[in-house]
Amino acid sequence: MHDALAAPVQTSVDMNTVQARLNQRAAIDASRVVSVTPGYNTTTIDAVVTTASGDEGVLMVLDEDGKLLAWKWSDRIQPIETTALDFTRDLAAGRWIAARSKMSLQLQEELAPGDLERKWTKLSQVSGGFRKVKDAVIAHQGGDQQLVLVAVAFGLATTNLFVIFDANGRIINVDISQDFI
Repeated sequence: MHDALAAPVQTSVDMNTVQARLNQRAAIDASRVVSVTPGYNTTTIDAVVTTASGDEGVLMVLDEDGKLLAWKWSDRIQPIETTALDFTRDLAAGRWIAARSKMSLQLQEELAPGDLERKWTKLSQVSGGFRKVKDAVIAHQGGDQQLVLVAVAFGLATTNLFVIFDANGRIINVDISQDFI
């Protein structure tokens, strides 16, 4: 399993830690892919796994090389995931001030509401128009920086916004592909 992880994830976790996490889960008896949504830099996969407890939804994000960048069990939402989803929904609804309120003071100083509007509008236009915020998954948690990927469906593609948090759960950066900025 460790070999299937994307390089940034591999460097942050050793094989014993991966095995310990796998040992905490019920054994997977079967699995099926529900959908595969290619994006600009990542691919989002919705799947269902069957265990002795029943079916569970799994969301996986693969990098450009098909390596596992992030994943989550669909029924488990962490506080930073909620904040990242709320932030993205605020952007989609044009609530620039509400979106900024979730950012650190330093990032608010760097990004005016008009900057957020410009970036989001350009992303939406290039991507075929906003459709929906799909889901969020934690790619890295703990330490000084935490990363949440938010899958957003547009008319032409699904892309993942990289929302970076500090240790206190404040957004310190939002990475929208350079192609859109």
